[in-house]
Amino acid sequence: MKKIIFAISFLSLLTLVAPSVFAQCDADEFAEACIPKLKEGFNFVKSYSIDGEGGSKSKVEYSYVFAKGTQYFINICSGGAETDGIVVSLYDSSRKLVSSSDANGKLYSAIGYPCNATGIYYIQFTFKGSANHCGGAVLGFKR
Repeated sequence: MKKIIFAISFLSLLTLVAPSVFAQCDADEFAEACIPKLKEGFNFVKSYSIDGEGGSKSKVEYSYVFAKGTQYFINICSGGAETDGIVVSLYDSSRKLVSSSDANGKLYSAIGYPCNATGIYYIQFTFKGSANHCGGAVLGFKR
């Protein structure tokens, strides 16, 4: 009798926990799906996972060395409509904003940036009305 009660309790607990496990962010999958969406003429450099942990993180940030005379392109992919409220902002080594996908009150799914100075750039992803706080992005370049 104790085994039956234990089994029923265990199955009940598993049923309650399972939906939250499946609802977790699979940002790597979004990043992989974003690679073929890179703008034509750009070479793939790197993919980025954007996991805001269900809203507990307000931003996700990466850095990358950009080279002068090179044009860069960052594309965002998510499971929701368009960008699902994910905003990408690009900052130079002085932390000065040089480009953002949040412009004129509209969220764009990509940004381009013609680099004028070699250095470390910061790629920051934030969430503006995002439902899932989850996505992926790719960085591409062309000379």
